[in-house]
Amino acid sequence: MKDQTITFAAICQVANLVQQVSRDGQIQDEELEVLLHSIVTTSPENTLAVYGGELINVKQGLQLLVNHLGDGKDSKVKDPEFTRYIISLINLERRLMKQPKQLALLGERIEASKRQLEHYPITSETLISSFASIYSDIISPLGARIQVTGEPSILKQTVTQHKIRALLLAGIRSTVLWRQVGGKRRTIIFSRSKLVKTAQELLEQL
Repeated sequence: MKDQTITFAAICQVANLVQQVSRDGQIQDEELEVLLHSIVTTSPENTLAVYGGELINVKQGLQLLVNHLGDGKDSKVKDPEFTRYIISLINLERRLMKQPKQLALLGERIEASKRQLEHYPITSETLISSFASIYSDIISPLGARIQVTGEPSILKQTVTQHKIRALLLAGIRSTVLWRQVGGKRRTIIFSRSKLVKTAQELLEQL
């Protein structure tokens, strides 16, 4: 349950940052860096290692999980757009898993991106553009495209589009990992209280 909570928190973090970028075009490099590194961390020692080995790196996602799935007084009004992004990522990951050729191609393209890291920082426009093109070429054609809403003038900017697609690729990475550690759609419904309780316990460790 701890691994499922960490990975689901990362999915929540992606959904929130996609909202942030699409609305005001801004994102902290540190926030982006954690999620982009998760894409290229393909042989981790454990689940948390995918996110830099530090719980603090998924703190925002853990808080979002508690607020969104919890029933307590701290739970905010549920955000349908945020929920839609999470469900869309889960649906896309399921489609990806049914296409072994696309999955293999995804692995090859991520390995190619790793080689670029020898020359560019992970938050550079070069790497972000590279991740964005992987998403466009491999994930988007799977169907059920994620309709991102936000400020039209910001969404028109190429740099914004690249950041959103790179974040969505990180979202797919976390969704794949979530399923690998036992996460299922019914987990969100039937084990919601366990997820929230585990997230609260993890937050208390910070």
